[in-house]
Amino acid sequence: MSKQVFRSGTSIGANIMESRNAQSPADFVHKLSIALKEADETTFWIKKLYKGGYLNENEFNSIYKDADELVKLLTTSVKTLKNKQTP
Repeated sequence: MSKQVFRSGTSIGANIMESRNAQSPADFVHKLSIALKEADETTFWIKKLYKGGYLNENEFNSIYKDADELVKLLTTSVKTLKNKQTP
């Protein structure tokens, strides 16, 4: 599970960085959407690690809070950008 958290967690930043060089506004939204999916997946794995006893409550609360905040920020960004693209 830790490998999954590492994979999805690092993919968030990689896709955000990649979005900086997007070829179009649609490509930019696409890259941020992938980052959002990865952030959401990361929250899933964090929950599994906690329920499996690999994280204590304090560790879970801290890590989950950060991951959930990323999900919220990316959700808002993607929605705003999609609304700007809609005529």
